[in-house]
Amino acid sequence: MLRLSKRRIIGLLAVVLIVYFLGVYQLPYYIQKPGGADALDPIVEVDDGYPSEGDMHLVTVSGMQATPILYAAAFVLPHQDILPLDQVFPEGMSQEDYMAAQLQVMESSQEAATVVAYETAEKDIDIHFNGVYVVAAVDGLPADGKLESGDRIIGIDDAEVHESQDLIDYIDGKEAGDTVTVLFERNDEEHTAEMELEPLDDEGTRVGVGINLVTDREVTVNPEVHFSSGNIGGPSAGLMFSLEIYDQLTEGDLTGGKQIGGTGEIDYEGNVHRIGGIDKKVVASDREDVDIFFAPNEGGREGSNYQVAAETAESIGTDMEVVPVDTFEDAVEYLESVNE
Repeated sequence: MLRLSKRRIIGLLAVVLIVYFLGVYQLPYYIQKPGGADALDPIVEVDDGYPSEGDMHLVTVSGMQATPILYAAAFVLPHQDILPLDQVFPEGMSQEDYMAAQLQVMESSQEAATVVAYETAEKDIDIHFNGVYVVAAVDGLPADGKLESGDRIIGIDDAEVHESQDLIDYIDGKEAGDTVTVLFERNDEEHTAEMELEPLDDEGTRVGVGINLVTDREVTVNPEVHFSSGNIGGPSAGLMFSLEIYDQLTEGDLTGGKQIGGTGEIDYEGNVHRIGGIDKKVVASDREDVDIFFAPNEGGREGSNYQVAAETAESIGTDMEVVPVDTFEDAVEYLESVNE
């Protein structure tokens, strides 16, 4: 029978503890790296939609809290970022609440993409606004303790609020220190809360009360569209959702038999907005042999998503065509032109 000495037992325990620390112990950092570039056909389905030879791709960034091994690897491997945890998850918001909010943002992104695609394709669509709801109030900011998740905001000062953009536009004209009165409903009763606006970033360029919002719209379309995006969160798939829906709604093949990737938040007017992690999404798309990659152009400004995407594409030596877009129409027109 094998007998272990006390010294050997202590040594084995030390090895176990070291392995645990290196591979499991979580550091207060977050690693972001290239994710996947999944075909959208299984994720988006329009009833009786038209098929295509090629695919539109939803491109993601992979993220995880750092362990010592992951932290060290991120220093060596390209296109991996190490971020302090509080830069990823807003102060006062747990990781669980943050992910729930990101999934809600994904639903809003799908809705915006649906509206843009159906209106462009001139298909049946009806939109009814049910109000603006608080997803969460950030700890330590003015709304903390005054507004709660589920509150329905219906006005601010003398202005009515029908969608979240109404509130954003109103506050954009204010400065830190200004006082606003928010009118909201809770448990079918109206309430008011007076709050002083505070800076939301270190530069003081954005002010607010510290709430995450979602507009509750009831969008009815014919034919129906179905999404199965699972646990993917955030707004950045909006452009690709809209292209996939539009491609299934219209005759012809918008893909032209090619693999089409891209990224960009889309609003209800079809404008494409900046997202994070563009370099990682270029790498992920190249790994999946994507032919064309759409990147937010941001009006051609210096340091735009498109500029970073083009530089990344050059650095990895990909044959993938990186295309700048400011609107949904830009992307459609480009695909139609290359398919002629």
